[in-house]
Amino acid sequence: MKKVLLLLIAALVLVGCGKSYEEEKRERKETQQRLAKENADALKIAVLPTLDCLPIYVASELQLFDTTLVDVRLKPFTAQMDCDTALIGTSAEGAVTDLVRMERLVRKGEKIHYVAQTGAYWQLFTNRNARIRQLKHLEDKMVAMTRYSVTDMLTDRAVDSAKVKSEYVFRIQVNDVNVRLLMLQNNVMDALWLTEPQATMARLAKNPVLLDSRKLNMNYGVVAFNAKKIKTFERKQQLEAFIKGYDAACDSINKNGVSRYRDLIARYCNIKPEQVDSLPRDLKFDHARGPLQSDIERVGAWLKK
Repeated sequence: MKKVLLLLIAALVLVGCGKSYEEEKRERKETQQRLAKENADALKIAVLPTLDCLPIYVASELQLFDTTLVDVRLKPFTAQMDCDTALIGTSAEGAVTDLVRMERLVRKGEKIHYVAQTGAYWQLFTNRNARIRQLKHLEDKMVAMTRYSVTDMLTDRAVDSAKVKSEYVFRIQVNDVNVRLLMLQNNVMDALWLTEPQATMARLAKNPVLLDSRKLNMNYGVVAFNAKKIKTFERKQQLEAFIKGYDAACDSINKNGVSRYRDLIARYCNIKPEQVDSLPRDLKFDHARGPLQSDIERVGAWLKK
């Protein structure tokens, strides 16, 4: 009985020393507010599971961003449209995207600040079972792409060069890059556009390449920021620190090669490490600089048309 009484007293003492419900509720609220403020103050970048994001992934992993000036937080998506939504909404200040999508936003009244060209390229693959070996064979076939993006513009170029009537090529909007690749692997789509590393996976599966954007001199991958969100002195400091870290990451990749970041690419791009080994060896990443005015004008002419 004496032992039971002592245990009861000890339990009452512990309960008395514990935090009240109101105290715990207040602390939770304070923590949520602190985390929300930290997220609001951070420089948030919308990214995709594609190789044009590699300098940002490397800079983040190697802590190449000066953390005294900028807290860079990556916001992963699998579709360009979601990156755009984050960029013009409240989720991100910057995004890895393409020039066509950004110039369309400019035409809709958004203020876009270009920081870098990514060197991304796109290849038009045909299903290996579809018996499509030339662009003219796309007539009455389905092509997966994203409306008002570089893949939409490239589809126009493919159709024009093949002298096929545009209305006879059925453009299917598939925004998710992973879903697009799965459609190729599962024989659902006749043809589609892919960038790296998904393009390498398609080549490994022996799917023929009908067109390569590099042969058309179309370097339209960009890192863009919402100009309205980087007006303050603090944001401008963050942007400078971001660019410095981005450039340092490009130097590291170019010096050590893409294979040095085998596991990182596999993790961020959701592919197997051995598939990373098959990526092109000559991939290079340039320091941050905006797109050429001539490229902006070419995109503008296409959007106007």
